Amino acid sequence: MSSGTQSGNDLPGKQELEAMSVFRYELRKFLRVSEEIANAAGITTLQYQLLLHVRGFAGRRWATVGELAERLQAAPNGTAALVSRCESAGLVTRKADASDRRQVQVHLTPKGERCLLKLAAEHKAHYGSFGWVFGDTAK
Repeated sequence: MSSGTQSGNDLPGKQELEAMSVFRYELRKFLRVSEEIANAAGITTLQYQLLLHVRGFAGRRWATVGELAERLQAAPNGTAALVSRCESAGLVTRKADASDRRQVQVHLTPKGERCLLKLAAEHKAHYGSFGWVFGDTAK
């Protein structure tokens, strides 16, 4: 956010405000459904997001703590603590990176994979109004 004054040309018009309002409304509905689904499964929304991001990296089935921190928009130490909680719950496991010993890979366990797929399937049933985000995959 900028803290200076804006010229009249930079101010959003009515159509842009309406679009922002609809976007925020749809985003809030999505987040509420996500929270309900995760809580019903006995995990937090952050744990669900972590599972999704571990599995969601293109071309591989793992992520580093740093990558997860970026995806979650969280501090690395907080993300490491979240990984530890997921590890204690049997949802993920840590593995040393063979090519870079400073890096630790976070992998889903079979239990974590089952949990993620179950929650993602339930989530998919609620996409409806999110077709503009997910395209044909939500149908």
